[in-house]
Amino acid sequence: MRALFLMVSLVAALQAHDPSVSGEETLDVSGKWYLKAMTSDQEVSRKELEVAHAIALKVLEGGDLEAKTTVVVNGQCREMTLVLQKTKEPGKYVSSGLKDAIHFTQSRVQDHYVLDCEGEIHGEKIRMMKLMGRDPEENREALEDFKNAVEARGFDPEKIVIPTQTEACSLDTA
Repeated sequence: MRALFLMVSLVAALQAHDPSVSGEETLDVSGKWYLKAMTSDQEVSRKELEVAHAIALKVLEGGDLEAKTTVVVNGQCREMTLVLQKTKEPGKYVSSGLKDAIHFTQSRVQDHYVLDCEGEIHGEKIRMMKLMGRDPEENREALEDFKNAVEARGFDPEKIVIPTQTEACSLDTA
């Protein structure tokens, strides 16, 4: 369940704006995205966060998103696909059966987003903040922007985890 929450909260925030609601053009979020950093208000196993795999996003008709990623389960790569439905509230997507809310803001650094995720794991409420980017390379300016957002939202910047990017599991972005 934790892996599913992590995936949902990662992909739900990398979404297209609804021009009819926000007045903005739809963002092109198709392609690979990478988890650059994260923190939580709960203890999350460091092992679950040591390695990050790319997430492939595809904007579907109507603004919903299809997200694909691979996860390692018992030493084997498994592909996960999830469709996230756009809600009427700008910046919010849902997945059927989950009570997760994901809010995002575009970082002041191009091609980066800061995500504020609220959900439930094993009956306990959890809040996470994440930094996502289009490339796997470290970006000090984006990380500094993320640290400022973390502090502003009451998280401890000392608990930020920076995962190692890996392509151990192949991911087709076509």
